[in-house]
Amino acid sequence: MSNQFQVDPGLGASVQPQASVKSVPQHLPELDGLRAVASLGIIVTHVSFQTGTGWGFAGRFDYFVAVFFALSAFLLWRRRGLHTLSGYARSRVARLLPAYYACVVAVMLLLPDAHSLTLTQLLSNLTSTQIYVVDGLAPGLTHLWSLCVEFFFYLALPLLVWLLDALPRRWRVAAIALGAVVSWAWGFVPFVADYAKDQVNSQIWPPAYASWFAVGMLAAECEEAGVSRRVQRALRPRWAWWLVAAVVLWGASREWFGPQGLIHPEPAEFSRRIMAGAAFAAVVVVPVALAPREKSWLTSPLMQALGTWSYSIFLWHVAILGLAFPLTGVPLFSGKPLDFWVILAVTVVATVVVSAASYTLIERPGRDLLLGRRRKDRPRPRHTSS
Repeated sequence: MSNQFQVDPGLGASVQPQASVKSVPQHLPELDGLRAVASLGIIVTHVSFQTGTGWGFAGRFDYFVAVFFALSAFLLWRRRGLHTLSGYARSRVARLLPAYYACVVAVMLLLPDAHSLTLTQLLSNLTSTQIYVVDGLAPGLTHLWSLCVEFFFYLALPLLVWLLDALPRRWRVAAIALGAVVSWAWGFVPFVADYAKDQVNSQIWPPAYASWFAVGMLAAECEEAGVSRRVQRALRPRWAWWLVAAVVLWGASREWFGPQGLIHPEPAEFSRRIMAGAAFAAVVVVPVALAPREKSWLTSPLMQALGTWSYSIFLWHVAILGLAFPLTGVPLFSGKPLDFWVILAVTVVATVVVSAASYTLIERPGRDLLLGRRRKDRPRPRHTSS
C-alpha cells in the first residue's frame, strides 16, 4: 500500500511530492521480514514474564515495540505527500480496524479471564483509549497499550507533515531530532512523575515514545537525501549491528539500569529505558532500511509470510498465551526453563496458525472491502507493516 498523503485542497493547504521522494524504492521486502522478527520478539518477552524465568535479557525483548514504531514511522514518512488526507485516513482505518475489532471482540466474548471486564475496560478497548483511563487494560488485551500510542502517531502524522515539510531538510531533521531529545524528559513532567497506583499511568502516553518514531522519520530523511556508499558499507555487516543490539538489550536488562518487569520506574529510570529503546530501534532498523538487500534471510518465503501476518500475530498472541497454560498444564510463573520453551513453542505455533487465518479471512478482506477493491484488482502487498 502507498504510504504518503497530501492535505486536501479543501482544507486550505497541500504538500506536494518531491522528486527525491519518488526515486526511493517503493518496496523493501526485508522490512517485512524485520516486522516478523519484531512480532516474535514480543512473544518471547511476554512468555518469559508469564513463565517467571527471571531472564532480564528476554524481558527486554519488549524493545521490539520500538522496532515496530520506527518501522511504521520510516514507511509512512518516506512516502509522505502522495495521497490526500482523506485517502490516508481511509487507508489507516482499512489497514488496522478490521483485525483489531475482530481480536478485541473475540477476546471479550471467548477468553474466560475477560468475562469480568468493567464497562470502562469494554469501552476503552473498543475505542483504543485504554491508556487514558484508570484500569483500562483488559485481560488478553493488555499489550494493546502500544497500539494506542501508534494510533496517536497516525493521527498526528498529517499535522507533522504540514508543520515540518515546509522547512528545509536541514531544519526538518533538526526539529525531529530535537523533539526526540525533548521527549526524554516526559517522565519528569510533574503530573507524570506524581503517579499513584489508583491513577492513570501517564508515563506510557504517546509523547514518551516520540524518539522511537523519530528513529524511523530520521532514517527516511537520510534515505531521501541519499545514502553515501561509505555509509552503506558501514551498515552492511548486519551481524555487527545485531551484536550492538544485543549489547543494548543486555545493558538495559541489568538491575543497575532500571527495574525489570512491571515495577513502575522512576523518571530517570524511565528516561534511560526510552533512550535505550531508541538506540535498539536504530541499530536494528537503520541498517536494513538504508542498506537493503534483495536477498537475505529476511526475504525468505517464511519471513515474508510471517511479516504479512505480523499485525495479526501481535494482536492475538497474548490471548493465545493465556490459553497455553491450561492447555499444557504448565503453572504460571513456575520459573522453570523447560516451561518457558514449552509455552513459547505452543504460543508461537498456535498464534501463527490463528494469525494466518485472521489475515486471510478478516484482515485482508476487511481492508479490501473498506478500500473498495475487488479481488482481481488487489495489488501486490507492499509493506503490510505500515
